[in-house]
Amino acid sequence: MERRSYIKIPLDRVGVLIGPRGRVKARLERLFGVSLEIDSDSGSVEIGLGPDVKDVSTLFTVQNIVKAIGRGFNPRRAERLAEEDHDLLIIDLSEYCRTKNAITRVKGRIIGRRGRARALLEELTETMISVYGDTVSIIGRTDRLNIAREAVLMLVRGAFHKTVWNYLYEQRRRMKMEEAELWEKRGLE
Repeated sequence: MERRSYIKIPLDRVGVLIGPRGRVKARLERLFGVSLEIDSDSGSVEIGLGPDVKDVSTLFTVQNIVKAIGRGFNPRRAERLAEEDHDLLIIDLSEYCRTKNAITRVKGRIIGRRGRARALLEELTETMISVYGDTVSIIGRTDRLNIAREAVLMLVRGAFHKTVWNYLYEQRRRMKMEEAELWEKRGLE
């Protein structure tokens, strides 16, 4: 099995991946037992597993964390991807919008005035959302990602914000009911 992985991130995110005085890079290397070779000129990142790391899935975890940092997340938020039930979802807006102006308009709808729409999306879906370049990236529990994705795509397609919020409130209510039923079943056992 290959013990190396390669990924490319935008040049303006290389500094974030390295961090002040190399702290972010060093932290990732220490936490996961990997080595990161970062080319500041091209944005290429080579991730190598250390000799002590037996689980190859660590490579995919670090690759996802690096990808998330490249998509606009701060490193601490990106590290949530190390949790077993968390994943990264990237929506490419250029697949849904024909022009740069349309992408800019849609990004504005997702972010909202002073970031309020994005903050409410994050709160109602219990995810973290980054709007960067022509992409919207979402980090969250796997069961929440599809709900967040659908809400974002509703906004992309032009749905009213109120319609999206109603959808999210309904989904949240349903999730809370399912969690309560699960706890009741555990209590009966």
